[in-house]
Amino acid sequence: MSLLNNRFHKNLPKFISNLNNILSVKRVPSKLIFILIGLLSTIWFLVRVIPKPSRAYYPCMKAAYPFMSGFITYFLGLTTTIFAYRKYKSKLADAKYIAAGLFFLAALLAGIYTTTTNSIPVYANSNYLLGPNNPIGEAKGIFPGRVVWEWNPDATNENCSNEFGDGWFMDKNTNMNIIDSMVTNAVLKLTGENTIKDSWDNLFKYFNNNHEKGNVSYKDGEKIFIRVNQVSASSSTYNKDTYEILDQKRYGMAETSPQVVLAILRQLVNEFGIKEENISVGDPMKHMYKHVYEMWHNEFPNVIYIDTDARLGRTAPVKPIQPSIYYSDRGSILKTNGTTGDPYYSDYFPTVITQANYMIVIPALKAHARGGVTLNAKIHFGSNLYGNAAHLHGGLVAPNEEDNNPMRTGYGLYRVQVDLMGSKYLGGNTVLFLVDGLWAGSEANDPPRKFQSAPFNGDWTSSIFMSQDQVAIESVCFDFLKAEFTADRTPFYGDYPQMLGADDYLNQAADSTYWPADFKYDPEKDGTSIGSLGVCEHWNNPIDKQYSRNLNTGNGIELLFPQSYITDTEEDKSNIPENTILYQNYPNPFNPTTTIKFSVSNTEHATIKIIDILGEVVSIPFDKKISAGTFEINFDGSNLSSGIYFCRLETSSITKTKKLILLK
Repeated sequence: MSLLNNRFHKNLPKFISNLNNILSVKRVPSKLIFILIGLLSTIWFLVRVIPKPSRAYYPCMKAAYPFMSGFITYFLGLTTTIFAYRKYKSKLADAKYIAAGLFFLAALLAGIYTTTTNSIPVYANSNYLLGPNNPIGEAKGIFPGRVVWEWNPDATNENCSNEFGDGWFMDKNTNMNIIDSMVTNAVLKLTGENTIKDSWDNLFKYFNNNHEKGNVSYKDGEKIFIRVNQVSASSSTYNKDTYEILDQKRYGMAETSPQVVLAILRQLVNEFGIKEENISVGDPMKHMYKHVYEMWHNEFPNVIYIDTDARLGRTAPVKPIQPSIYYSDRGSILKTNGTTGDPYYSDYFPTVITQANYMIVIPALKAHARGGVTLNAKIHFGSNLYGNAAHLHGGLVAPNEEDNNPMRTGYGLYRVQVDLMGSKYLGGNTVLFLVDGLWAGSEANDPPRKFQSAPFNGDWTSSIFMSQDQVAIESVCFDFLKAEFTADRTPFYGDYPQMLGADDYLNQAADSTYWPADFKYDPEKDGTSIGSLGVCEHWNNPIDKQYSRNLNTGNGIELLFPQSYITDTEEDKSNIPENTILYQNYPNPFNPTTTIKFSVSNTEHATIKIIDILGEVVSIPFDKKISAGTFEINFDGSNLSSGIYFCRLETSSITKTKKLILLK
């Protein structure tokens, strides 16, 4: 059997893939093939990337990387084991028993590590069940299906190392003034109002109208809970006496930015006039770090801050008398230990949730090893009082995290996220859905990652998403994550959104047609099935990012773009000076060569990237520092398939794009 799967095989250098085929046909042992392919991949990667680091993003380099890293890990582990074992025998012969014992232990540990270390699972790039711009479900919101995307690269420090003492969450790395502006812009755009006070007034009125309370706004005394994601704040990550974050492996993990929460608190208290004591904020299953607590408490000392411990000004969650949710599988899927153990039927949510009149949910933008993504639905795995979320994993696409049985891929299966989204205490009680995309992550327990996809182009995501439609905002954020985390682009981070069926919960939340056969979602166990929770739709492509309401072709999602986003595929719609221009290539369509012409106004570094319809960079024909002037390059598409591509000019100040059509 060939060592290489088809996805990597097609992108590896021909001499490596041909060697693999020859050795496989001749029945050479797979271990020997692994060593040869690993050695060649390492040499190929280093020879190509060291002289020109930008080559690391070439498809062949991304394909070679997993074999290089796996080979190096195996080689180091094996040599360490051999060295330590030989030293053990030598010391034993010299009757130096303590030293011999230490070397034996080192050999044992190195051997265990070498033979048991698992690589990140890799999934084939998958397509959604729904095609592009094929909305299903019932759009929600003052402007139905509207999702606001705010993006400002200056909100985050591009040079943040995220090492201890330089965490992404620190004020020097996250600009509070810009965050305030982004959150303000998002709320105003979402509601179509001119002031924050009027915006929140309409948000509350829309919510109450849809909960049979009439056209009324917030009333004094009503309770609001702001649900955040603080997944890293568990045992051994903080000083027990001060809650100060420690230098440990979970330091700097991607989670809700405290600055985004502070911006929301300022709007609710300072501009809308809600009393602090009527607002609670926190993650019921986690602790609250000192730097987070102080940022919020210094401005709003009377807000209630939720922590699993009631110490140092924090308030512990309280368990209600009755269960808060009854999972609709009725014990057939969910088990106490994931896919094993006793059936699990119901959960208790803390009273800060069950007694809240409104909830505001602010998860971080992250992929997830078990669920594909973790957003407004998955955040509620931490809203129960069970102590952990293991009992809910059975309702996900990959219950055991890695690519091991039982996998629940495909469509039309019970998805526990739908119960959480439909719960009257969770998704059903949320007045505003946000996704904090300032520092997006590749997995729930990973640090933030710089995105390679447009428009981020190797920088932090620096984004905020906002909607009144929970399915719509999940769909949009899923599109961003699925476009970024592919096996070719991020083989060393994981490509979890590509798991087949990871989007199944969105289809089911939008439309009961996609539910399992003879199944009903009834998380209240009152005999009434949930209705459509919102509209599900996926964009036309990762470059244009257009939905049906943007295109005037349907009643699905409307994505409002930030001013800083330039997607100049047909004409320049920005106010960038015209002496910096990317001209239309000629000829177009072309086969197989075409001329790309561009002008720059200053001496700066310029890069031309060719990007396919999936957002993958397939070629970088130009990448160097140039003086002001006009340039022409000849692009050869002989190695590409027929189709639509995008030519993107990137400089230190602008990004411009034109559409290319290759016809063979």
